Amino acid sequence: MSFPFQLSCESTVDLSYDYISGRDISVIFYTYVVEGKEYVDDMGRNPNALPEFFEMLKQGKMPATSQINTFRYEEYFEELLKKGDVLHIAFGTGMTPSYRNAVDAAEILKEKYPERKLVVIDSLCSCFGYGILVDSAADMRDNGASLEEIKEWVLANRNKVHHQLFSTDLTQFKRSGRVSGPAATIGTVLGICPIMHLNSEGRIIAYSKARGKKAAIKTTVETIMEHIQNGKAYNDKFIIGHSNCLDLALETRDAFKEYFPNAEEMIKIDNIGTIISAHCGPGTIAIFFYGDERTDK
Repeated sequence: MSFPFQLSCESTVDLSYDYISGRDISVIFYTYVVEGKEYVDDMGRNPNALPEFFEMLKQGKMPATSQINTFRYEEYFEELLKKGDVLHIAFGTGMTPSYRNAVDAAEILKEKYPERKLVVIDSLCSCFGYGILVDSAADMRDNGASLEEIKEWVLANRNKVHHQLFSTDLTQFKRSGRVSGPAATIGTVLGICPIMHLNSEGRIIAYSKARGKKAAIKTTVETIMEHIQNGKAYNDKFIIGHSNCLDLALETRDAFKEYFPNAEEMIKIDNIGTIISAHCGPGTIAIFFYGDERTDK
């Protein structure tokens, strides 16, 4: 099927490349560096890439991630503009400053392609929350919505995509400096799991904590049911992402059966990708769904 414009995103949507490309969505890839070697955010193209990544973390190797620069965006956008107009939904500014580089690249290309439309939107989302937003945009495109209609919908709904998460392993948070060494050590010894979400600016906010995995799951599920659209009647996109902790993801999904008897069919479970996992490390559960408006807290 051909469309009147190209929908575009970045690899941090964390949906598989097969799925994204199968939906005719273009993607620009992030990279990370470990001990001087650069790796591409794989999006599941190589089934060994993610296990090898977590093995490097286990060995104490620290991946370094960086923003996509203006030149790479310019090259990427130009190839798309040769074919037509472009709507690019970018990784949220609460997680990376890359969006500004994408906007700069778009400004540069306006002079070269004055007849084309290149719109860049800040998703204010991350990981599968970002993926849900892009996937919904693709649904609208497939149903005949225009570039402008989708742009306005994304701007109106990006803060309704909730990102609820908790972590059972603070090692990577300690290595990345997001949690102090003593706090991480005490948290690990006591089994403290920080409970977090993304606020309206797309930034991770730790708002509570629980002692032990079961308590973390209980708190998270109860919080989600306070915010999810239509409560138990919810029937939209719902993903549980996990960083190398499938059993915990399954346990979390089971906890929703009280509210959604068909949870196994309704809730998708998938792997958090390398870029996000580079910062959260293993043992993180993140849940994504449409809810009420996110706040700034």
